[in-house]
Amino acid sequence: MISELMILAEAADAVGGISGNITQAVGGAGAAIGVGLIGSKAVEAVGRNPGAFGNILTLGIIAMALAEGLGILAFFVSK
Repeated sequence: MISELMILAEAADAVGGISGNITQAVGGAGAAIGVGLIGSKAVEAVGRNPGAFGNILTLGIIAMALAEGLGILAFFVSK
């Protein structure tokens, strides 16, 4: 009985590690996609209105920082 419980506990630890790795992968991929979309839309916006470069740059940097922050938060929560 005790050996069966130990085997189940080891299996639960393995599954927990796998799900944590998947969570980290999804969080990192989401952050990367978000930063890429923000960057591409910022370039499009500057192309349409070059005079608004400073405002677009500021908003783009803030939005990228928030996207990266969510990715980092996913890494910490998954541990």
